Amino acid sequence: MAYPYVFHAQAPPARAEEYKSKGAMPQPQVRPQWPAGSGSGAGRGRGGGGAGWMGLGSRERPLASAYDLVEQMHYLYVRVVKARGIPVGAVTGGCSPYVEVRLGNYRGTTPHQERKSNPEWNQVFAFSRERVQATALEVFVRDRDAVARDDYVGRIAFDISEVPLRVPPDSPLAPQWYRLESVRHGGKMLLPTEVMLAVWVGTQADEAFGDAWHADAASVRGGADGAAAVQSTRSKVYVTPKLWYLRINVLEAQDVVTGGFVGDKVRQQHVEVFAKVQVGGMMLRTKPCAMRNPTSLAWNEELVFVVAEPFEDPAVLIVEARAHPGKDEIVGRAVLPLTIFEKRLDRVAIHSQWFSLEPFGHPLRRPEATFAGRVHLRACLEGAYHVMDEPTMYVSDTRPTARQLWRPPVGVLEVGVLGAQGLTPMKTADGRGTTDAYCVAKYGQKWVRTRTVVDSCSPRWNEQYTWEVYDPCTVLTLAMFDNCHLGKANAAAGNAVLRDQVMGKVRIRLSTLEMDKVYTNAHPLVVLHPSGVRKNGELCLAVRLTSVSLASVVCLYGKPLLPKMHYVQPFAIPQLDALRRQAMSIVAARLSRAEPPLRREVVEYMLDAGSHLWSMRRSKANFLRVTALLSGAASMARWLVDVCHWRNPVTTVLVHLLFVTLMCFPELILPTVFLYMAMTGLWNYRRRPRRPSSMDARLSCAEATHPDEIDEELDTFPTSKPNDVVRLRYDRLRSVAGRIQTVVGDVATQGERVRSLLAWRDPRATALFTALCLVAAVTLYVTPLRGVALVAGLYALRHPRFRSRTPSAAGNFFKRLPSRADTML
Repeated sequence: MAYPYVFHAQAPPARAEEYKSKGAMPQPQVRPQWPAGSGSGAGRGRGGGGAGWMGLGSRERPLASAYDLVEQMHYLYVRVVKARGIPVGAVTGGCSPYVEVRLGNYRGTTPHQERKSNPEWNQVFAFSRERVQATALEVFVRDRDAVARDDYVGRIAFDISEVPLRVPPDSPLAPQWYRLESVRHGGKMLLPTEVMLAVWVGTQADEAFGDAWHADAASVRGGADGAAAVQSTRSKVYVTPKLWYLRINVLEAQDVVTGGFVGDKVRQQHVEVFAKVQVGGMMLRTKPCAMRNPTSLAWNEELVFVVAEPFEDPAVLIVEARAHPGKDEIVGRAVLPLTIFEKRLDRVAIHSQWFSLEPFGHPLRRPEATFAGRVHLRACLEGAYHVMDEPTMYVSDTRPTARQLWRPPVGVLEVGVLGAQGLTPMKTADGRGTTDAYCVAKYGQKWVRTRTVVDSCSPRWNEQYTWEVYDPCTVLTLAMFDNCHLGKANAAAGNAVLRDQVMGKVRIRLSTLEMDKVYTNAHPLVVLHPSGVRKNGELCLAVRLTSVSLASVVCLYGKPLLPKMHYVQPFAIPQLDALRRQAMSIVAARLSRAEPPLRREVVEYMLDAGSHLWSMRRSKANFLRVTALLSGAASMARWLVDVCHWRNPVTTVLVHLLFVTLMCFPELILPTVFLYMAMTGLWNYRRRPRRPSSMDARLSCAEATHPDEIDEELDTFPTSKPNDVVRLRYDRLRSVAGRIQTVVGDVATQGERVRSLLAWRDPRATALFTALCLVAAVTLYVTPLRGVALVAGLYALRHPRFRSRTPSAAGNFFKRLPSRADTML
């Protein structure tokens, strides 16, 4: 039967804004919840209730202030700690006990313990109020080895109306021993078996929420992978591993003799020797050095890697010799643990070290030979850099690796993941579409993953997370995925490799948020699909940015975005891109080894792993962005042309008056310009954005993109398409590149014509230009600059009656100048 009691939940904060978009999820409303007292009246007020399992009304027991962005949701928690005194089965001679928690139609079980009379589980079960239609909670202790499968050792029942409420920061409820009872043969009888339990009602702010088994995930398939599937539905917090730049300067090597050319000094002079360093899955090598002096080889090259704590892979240095193309001989190697390298926090000089090389399996070396030369290195772990693992334009953290160099935080970011609506079914189960959605949020070094709401196209999470903010000019990234690692997905896919499907992404730049204001909005989830752009629903978020000190936030705008070492000793752009991809691979590998794992495809999508790959759609979008950026200047140029040609005589006369006034009082020019910009900023204040920006499909050129271009963007690297498709795309790329080549050539031609003015490529043109420069110098010397500017301005604004339709003499002169295009093949 339906549960008869009603609890009036705490209202959402008054500062939260209403949803702006059409059809957005409404604000968290006051809704019926579990009872506030022992009474059964549905119209009970906030102050009502007394001795029931809620104990106090919502006014007396509010939700913790740190969890005020989301709607309060109540859960019945059951912690099963352990049991004792379980009898041994008469038939099997042993027992394999487990506990079953039953609430209405929902049933959760612990793993069974083989042959234990005093088992321990320490497992938490959580039942949401919205899915419960029962008045009693039953806990059974069963024996897996029992002959009768529906038999049990004992049970205990709890009246839900008597369960106490516990909300943080209250201390955890202490578990108690309860004696089991048996209801066989028509009567009740207490048993000597006891089970230790703790039963309470809490919210999603409870510490046990993340590790609890949720009744929402009751449909997850069991079996061999059942535990892993259940684990993948829980909410978790992940931390990016601590990343360092490992800088290795390979200076020189001594006493290196190749085993295949021992004693042959003539042939040794034609041997090239180079050094390779491998750290994890990345290998870099120096340039080859001719082996003219076997006692000393010099490279003096710098190799940089990305490593993560705890350091697992050593740095392996290998010295190889090459006598013929394609034939390399390993001379020796040295395995260097990363813990021996010094950690540098500034530009202090690092002391170099000599390391001995060990021979590497050459048959001509004697077995007792353990020395193959030595190598001179200068290596350190750079702690003053920020290791980039995401694109610079979407960076969420700019702190250096060394904690000693961190600035104090300037604010706190709070994000409430409320829910989603209108989600597209991502897979088919039992003949109908379904979605098992979860969200991932990333800011700084902290990743959060909400729980998976199983089989719902309108999931509600109401989970809130907090980050410390060290720089407001950073970006919060959220994305939604469909969990494909549950039991039903595994059964449908068979032996295929499962990947969580992307449903959309949201980026919020913190600098666009007002301080201490709650933004509650629905953000569209847009994703590229081989068939075109697809909207998968909306993600509802509540975001608040709080500053510790407004002055400290404002001061950050004048400081460099990255740590000082990025500007004092910068990396080259191609090197930085390679290091970012290596850091991304390390982060994805480490987080995929967590339990439950944050899978590689999720991490790569959050970090924009494919942002450096070619995309026709992105190229068009960037071109249109440049066009829109220059549209203002183009409009101003058209307006000046109209003024100069007297299209609107009144405007032209006013411009004449303004120009003459500024020429008579030139000290007003700069104040007028800055006053105009200040007034423009004040005028635009009333039209400022009222909500964080979302993904714009039109700006991204995703709506009118050809399906083949989208398929090309989603292709793997290297490509996995047939040859005819690759040939077609290659020809299309050549066509686009040809047009770009023409534009770049025209720009280069104009620049070379400017250089040729004084280069005497055209003797007559250079002589004429030189003479004009001399005349201009004398004229400007004897004439006041104000008068020259006034005459030039009035000449530019002259009436069309005094204009000619042919190009000007200066333009004709410039177009006749030579360029280096004449000498190109």
